[in-house]
Amino acid sequence: MSEISERYDRLADAFAEKIAAVPPDRWSAPTPCDNWTARDLVGHVVATQGMFLGFVGRTLGEIPSVDDDPLGAWNAARAVVLADLEDPARATAEFEGFMGKMTFEGGVDRFLAFDLVVHGWDLSRATGLDDRIEPDDVARVRVQAEAFGDAMRGPQAFGPEVEPPAGADDQAKLMAFLGRTP
Repeated sequence: MSEISERYDRLADAFAEKIAAVPPDRWSAPTPCDNWTARDLVGHVVATQGMFLGFVGRTLGEIPSVDDDPLGAWNAARAVVLADLEDPARATAEFEGFMGKMTFEGGVDRFLAFDLVVHGWDLSRATGLDDRIEPDDVARVRVQAEAFGDAMRGPQAFGPEVEPPAGADDQAKLMAFLGRTP
């Protein structure tokens, strides 16, 4: 496994653990993402895996429905992405992306791993789970978010930065930077 596939696998496992821990009565809970429920958020994360596979001519294939089986859908989607990360030819397949030419594994690391951290926090907040993020992940996502610049602000992305509370830690500052109320 490469460093990128190991990171993706670790973050995907953590996201799966959060999905598995969602209380049944919390799937319709609102998330910090405007107009998304917890189930909608998982659907978005699953669909984004398919979007990045599509950039290199691949698909998720037949996977369970998020409506019927959120954890099954997530586990199936992440298995396809991880298999492509572990195949050197597929991992290094290039595509023209939002930020120029990149490899599949580069896109996974820059966008999908980023999403797993941020949306893992969103899912935790919506469903009453532990929302702590590993400090190394906070630091990495902060650097990536700053590199996106203004391109990350707007509809279907991140809102304007909010003021973090006094004495906020790095995680709270990151969430505020991403337009979330920590």
